[in-house]
Amino acid sequence: MFKHFLLILMIIMAISLSACGDKAAEIFDTAKLEELQHNPEHAGKLYQEIVEKYPDSPYAEKAKERLAALKKNE
Repeated sequence: MFKHFLLILMIIMAISLSACGDKAAEIFDTAKLEELQHNPEHAGKLYQEIVEKYPDSPYAEKAKERLAALKKNE
């Protein structure tokens, strides 16, 4: 019984983490597109959203780097 509970809990956690990663990736891709379209203000807002909503995502660190680069280019 405990093994089944643990397995279900692990599956739920994996789904939750993958959903966050997918959304963070989607937002990151949109932010990069905004940069390519010379819209750094909107790109910065999107990067900030990643940092705030998905701090454990691998995209959070990338978003911080892009935010720093955008601020440097102001």
